[in-house]
Amino acid sequence: MLFNHIKQNAFAKGIHIDRINGYVDHAHCLVFLKPTQTINDIVQLIKGESAHWFNQQANAPPSKLQWQSDYFAVSVSESAIPNVQRYIDNQEAHHQRKTFLQEYNAFLKYHGFSETN
Repeated sequence: MLFNHIKQNAFAKGIHIDRINGYVDHAHCLVFLKPTQTINDIVQLIKGESAHWFNQQANAPPSKLQWQSDYFAVSVSESAIPNVQRYIDNQEAHHQRKTFLQEYNAFLKYHGFSETN
């Protein structure tokens, strides 16, 4: 429900979200940016509007949806797009094997950055 809304709202605002999916504590989007679009502007639009919409739904839980203020974004080469699409599509199965924090730290370590807690 939420991811469908995000994708439809983004499309109406000229944002091309190719894939969107997630797990209990995070979301992944594969977004094709136009030259005039910035990652920050798109993320803020998606987060702000989707939280507002979700919290207005009749069946929304009593605790409000609040996205974290930060986000993580990387560019993807054209040759990697099919792998990224599969990865996003298979979030539930993927996170049966590995938590988000484990995955994030492995990514950071692989690319030479310090791990986080």
